[in-house]
Amino acid sequence: MTRLFLLLSSVLLWAAADLAAQQLYTPLGVRILQNKSYDDSDRARADILTLYRDLRVTDVCDGMDLVGLQDVGLMNNTIRSLWRDVDKFSHRFVGFAITVRHVPSDVRAGQNSFEDLAGFLGFKDEQYSRAPDAWTAVARPGDCAVIDAGGVFEVGFIGSNNSLGYAQKGVAGVVTNGYARDTDEIVKTRAIPVYCQDALSGRGVRPGRLIAESYNFPVNCGGVLVYPGDVVVADGDGVIVVPRELTLTVGRLARGINVEDEASRGERYKSLKIPLDETVKEKK
Repeated sequence: MTRLFLLLSSVLLWAAADLAAQQLYTPLGVRILQNKSYDDSDRARADILTLYRDLRVTDVCDGMDLVGLQDVGLMNNTIRSLWRDVDKFSHRFVGFAITVRHVPSDVRAGQNSFEDLAGFLGFKDEQYSRAPDAWTAVARPGDCAVIDAGGVFEVGFIGSNNSLGYAQKGVAGVVTNGYARDTDEIVKTRAIPVYCQDALSGRGVRPGRLIAESYNFPVNCGGVLVYPGDVVVADGDGVIVVPRELTLTVGRLARGINVEDEASRGERYKSLKIPLDETVKEKK
């Protein structure tokens, strides 16, 4: 315990200095909102993903507490997974944020009427060119999409078709302060974890309702300022975002907490004669 205390103390001191170095202010005291620079090499990403593998949102939350970021990075608990899988934990994920922002379309309700399906399909094609998934062009395995709905909520940002396309690219998960659609099929296939507002569906299609404004700029999602490259952890307890510059510090602290918790619960399992499962067995 003494060694653990000394380790935590040294890490906390380093993290505090690192946080101070990250603060950028104008003479008027206004924070400059700009993207961060960080090591985005395959090796650095692999190390982070290995560190966070199987960590719970609560472990990471505790790690954030230890560096002085109590309740920072925790998305509103109204953003929840479309399903919970307590056998394989397929609803859980960790990934690097690709931030996406949408804004309302200038097409208003009642302006569109079509004599036939061909006319509607032509409109959809034209409008989809204004609301594309352009971010997928830069997506790498291990990335996740964090989508700001821009206040347009009766829309399904993630559907049964495009979610499969995201999965094909190795996208780890999707988080949005908006909704999903075709949710029966998304839950049935479980090809990719989806976290959305109140775990509810938005039935409308994107064309005519919104425009894709930008990606890989800072966004607000679930009350959290998310930068491109931040680490997103999601499970049945919700979603937490770790600033990229603190990822290793928080991850190491969270890993220590997780190991201690697993050992303690493992002993209780044995006492209660509960068969050990993957949440208490030593990770390989």
